[in-house]
Amino acid sequence: MSLPSLEQLKSNERTRYIALELERVLSKQKETQKMVSQKDMAELAHEELQDLAKQEAILYKQIESILKKEEEEEEFPNEIVLEVRAGAGGDEAGLFAHELAQSYLRYAEKERWKWNLIDESCNDMGGYKEASFEIHGKDVYKKLQYETGVHRVQRIPATEKQGRIHTSTASIAILPIRTKTTIELNPSDIEFETSRAGGAGGQNVNKVETAVRVIHKPTGLWVRSTQERSQNANKEKAMAILTSKLQQLHDEEESKKHTDERSAQIGTMDRSEKIRTYNFPQDRITDHRIKESWSNIAGIMAGDWDRIFLMMKSDKAPS
Repeated sequence: MSLPSLEQLKSNERTRYIALELERVLSKQKETQKMVSQKDMAELAHEELQDLAKQEAILYKQIESILKKEEEEEEFPNEIVLEVRAGAGGDEAGLFAHELAQSYLRYAEKERWKWNLIDESCNDMGGYKEASFEIHGKDVYKKLQYETGVHRVQRIPATEKQGRIHTSTASIAILPIRTKTTIELNPSDIEFETSRAGGAGGQNVNKVETAVRVIHKPTGLWVRSTQERSQNANKEKAMAILTSKLQQLHDEEESKKHTDERSAQIGTMDRSEKIRTYNFPQDRITDHRIKESWSNIAGIMAGDWDRIFLMMKSDKAPS
C-alpha cells in the first residue's frame, strides 16, 4: 500500500511516535552513508546501514499495520446510532418498536458494547413512538449493519380480546458514525432549536434548555439530542448524527445508481424496505432478503441474535 508522507504520518496520533522514530532512522542513514567513502569507516558504516535498514523495514511494517486497521475501522466503525420508530399498527407498533430496541440493547450488553440513550418519545402504553441510542464497541457496525429496514410483527396483542392476530411494523436505522465523511455542511443550511429535556413531570422536568434539535433545511432531516447534560454536548451529538444521516442518504443514492449482486440479495439498506417478519403464533422469524427462517423468537428477542447475524454475514448476504 502507498503510504502517506512523513509529515502526514507525524500528524496522525496513531502513527506519530513511529513516524518520529522513522524520521530519526532515515536521518541516521543519511549521516552513515557519508561514512561509506571513508576507508577506515567503510566496513563499520556498511554494518550500521544494514542494521538501520532492518529498523526502517520494521517501522514501515508497523505503520502499514496501523493504517490498515484505520481503513477497516473507517469501513466498519465501532460506533453507531440505532434509531427505532413505530410504524403501522398503533399502540402495538409502539410496543413492538420498544421490544425490538430492547432486544438489540440486550445483545449489546452480551457483547460488552457500551450504549447510551440519545432521545426517546413514548406512547401511552409505554411503547416507542421513536427512540435513538448510541452504541459503541468492537464490530458493532459489522454485526448490525443489515438491520436497517422495516420489521413486521404478527401476533395477538395483549389488548386483543377476541384473539385475532394483528400485523404491525417498526423501522430500524443503523447509522455508522465515521471519523471521515464526504459530507460538508454549510452553516447557513443548519438551524438549531433548543428546549427543556423534559421528564416524567413535576420536579423531574429539566428547567434548563439543554435539549437540542438540529435541522438540515435543504433535506428537511433533523436530529434531536436530549440526554447530555449541557446544550453544547447535545448540539455536538446531534450534529454528528445529522452528518451520519446525510452520509447514509448519499451512500444510498450511490448504491441505487450502481446496483450489484449484493444489493440484489441484501437490499439497499433503505429503511422503507421490509426486511423481516416476526410471526409469534408460529414461533418463526423470516428474513425476506435471504429467504431464511429461525425459530425461538423469545430467545432472539432476549438478545440471542448470533444465529441471524452469522447468516447475514454468510455467502448468502456478502458483506
